Amino acid sequence: MTDRRTLLGLIAGAALATGLGTTAAQAQEVTLKLHHFLPAQAPVPSQILDVWADKVEAESDGRIKVDRYPSMQLGGKPPELIDQAIDGVADVVWTIVGYTPGRFPSSEVFELPFIMTNAQATSHAFWDMYEQHMQDEFGAVKVLGTWVHGEGLLHTNKPVETPGDLEGMKIRGGSRQVNALLTQLGATPVGMPVPAVSEALSKNVIDGATIPWEVTAALKVPELVENHTEFTGRALYTLTNLLAMNRQKYDSLPDDLKKVIDDNSGLEFSIFAGRTQQEADAPVRAATVERGNNIITLDEAETEKWRELSQPIHDAWVADMQGKGIDGQALIDEARERIDSYTE
Repeated sequence: MTDRRTLLGLIAGAALATGLGTTAAQAQEVTLKLHHFLPAQAPVPSQILDVWADKVEAESDGRIKVDRYPSMQLGGKPPELIDQAIDGVADVVWTIVGYTPGRFPSSEVFELPFIMTNAQATSHAFWDMYEQHMQDEFGAVKVLGTWVHGEGLLHTNKPVETPGDLEGMKIRGGSRQVNALLTQLGATPVGMPVPAVSEALSKNVIDGATIPWEVTAALKVPELVENHTEFTGRALYTLTNLLAMNRQKYDSLPDDLKKVIDDNSGLEFSIFAGRTQQEADAPVRAATVERGNNIITLDEAETEKWRELSQPIHDAWVADMQGKGIDGQALIDEARERIDSYTE
């Protein structure tokens, strides 16, 4: 009888252990490696990517764990992020589309000069037009979000009030279209991912940079240059952002976990990301004003001079798109119409 009780106890104990092991396995079924290029405390990682990752973990009841790798900790350089998502080096990446010039040509419509009104409206338009026109271009990945940052402006080591002031200056540009604009305005564009800006400014490799306010704090730009040129109305430029997932990793998920990813992707997330990134501009700008830096805000008439000089960039892009079989002018017209309709 004792032996039988002992045997039954062992069986019950084994069953309990097996059940606990199964529960533990179920508690975390999937780990996603999220890779990007900025320090963890910068606004996009802390206010957008962490929010996304935390929600995915919570809504999956812990069955999805998102490991976050800032500052290219998985290796490589920022322009390689999209291929890391395609190849599975990372499961999810945040990247700037313009870091791979010409690879996703239709999305460049949002990077053209003086297209954007504000980041929320433009991000809304970007997702709409991604769904309608750009899915084939991005077909190698599962796109989770498309958005733009706030107003792009100039941060320089000497005051810039007119296009002529840029003559001969070496300015960092973040995309093919921004570099084309800088060339058109008489500057020498220097292409580099945003993490390289601090060192380039400190060593006088460049005389200035085109970046939004929100990232300047993490890069210490207001400490390295004292002049900042803003524009009235539509922004000088913006850059397109992409949150993308390895397609095979997404396809491998059970349907209920796919739904968690889907529920935290798409239009609402894109609008949230664009709005959040632009809202991060104001406190950094205020801190820069408090430092006593020189903020130059060009009025409508002065901005118009820059806008007129930038028109050849639009014309050249339309011609380039025509060569690729894309109606660039139709994309420009649609982008402007959608952005205007979403601008409050």
